[in-house]
Amino acid sequence: MASIDSYTTKAGKKLWRFQVWTPADPHTGKKSHVMRQGFPTKSEAKLQAVRFEAAMDRHGFREASQLKFREVYESWFQGYQNTVKESTWAKTADNVRLHVLPFFGDKLLAKITPVDCQEAVNQWYKKGYTKYQTFLNLVSRVFQYAVRMDLVMNDPTKKVIVPRDRNKPATTMENNYYDLDELKKFFTVLADHGDQQEFTFFRVLAFTGMRKGEALALLWSDISFSGGTISITKTQTRGATGIMVNSPKTYNSIRTINVDTKTLAILKKWQWQQRQNFMAYGTPSNPEHQLVFSTRYNGMIGPAQPVNWLDKLVEAYDLKKITPHGFRRTYATLAFESSLTIKEVQQQLGHRSFQTTMDIYTAVTKKQKEQTAATFAKYVDM
Repeated sequence: MASIDSYTTKAGKKLWRFQVWTPADPHTGKKSHVMRQGFPTKSEAKLQAVRFEAAMDRHGFREASQLKFREVYESWFQGYQNTVKESTWAKTADNVRLHVLPFFGDKLLAKITPVDCQEAVNQWYKKGYTKYQTFLNLVSRVFQYAVRMDLVMNDPTKKVIVPRDRNKPATTMENNYYDLDELKKFFTVLADHGDQQEFTFFRVLAFTGMRKGEALALLWSDISFSGGTISITKTQTRGATGIMVNSPKTYNSIRTINVDTKTLAILKKWQWQQRQNFMAYGTPSNPEHQLVFSTRYNGMIGPAQPVNWLDKLVEAYDLKKITPHGFRRTYATLAFESSLTIKEVQQQLGHRSFQTTMDIYTAVTKKQKEQTAATFAKYVDM
């Protein structure tokens, strides 16, 4: 069995190494050892030691049976981090830490059976976790990695029967938007509410189709008041250490959108008000990199804050409950009702998939067709 230990480089960096004894020489009867070093973690050193021994043993898997799920996951995760954004791998790490490792972490990888995986997904389902399929997929990704590394023969999650609640309706965002009258009522209430930043924020979402994270990362330098456009090149996300600014959701999300003159005027008014607020609070601002929406002390507003703004208004004034993302759906719906083309809406929203835009268009046109008879009867009035 390989021995694993750490060492410190001359630069003061802690690394790991392994030593493996080779089989005895058939002529001399003596064994020799091989050392490999430079591994960033103990789990990586152990994994590579197992792979080395497997190469010496024709049938492999001899030492792999001693690896725990946690150790193989940590090795897989190091490579996974290099393939996705920090906000993505941070969510993955949280899901594994909170839901996967408590069940599988200390189990020997080679001893995990389809029955173990079935029991895990059943428990996640019974506890009401909506992402039980995601948790199972993460377990599967670790096993698929282990198969490629010749640590196990197969992936036991492939034999799992994934639960499905037939009595629970499929999650839908179809009603997560305001129609024209509901939107007008919302902004009437919001104007009376008296908070200029909240009014401006939701105006931008509703009249541009911008995502919440894109609006929270917006700088004044992104807005061309003379050209009537806003450049979207970044978005707010959550990383491993907290809130961060990252590139947009997809390549198509990097875009320049058109803005109506009234929304630009509202933005201009808020810009002046924001400066007055900073002066009143004694808060320094950054003219070149100033956030459009910020806290009193010029920090970045967290992603939960717009939800809180919206929930308070909905509850206080008995409005239809939607999410901040619902304003994006509101924009798309009303844009089609106002006769904008599918291509125009797709470009404004930054949809990567044409089908995503088409789904909204289909829903709108279906509603318009259903109203045809009622519109005609109302007009004829007989």
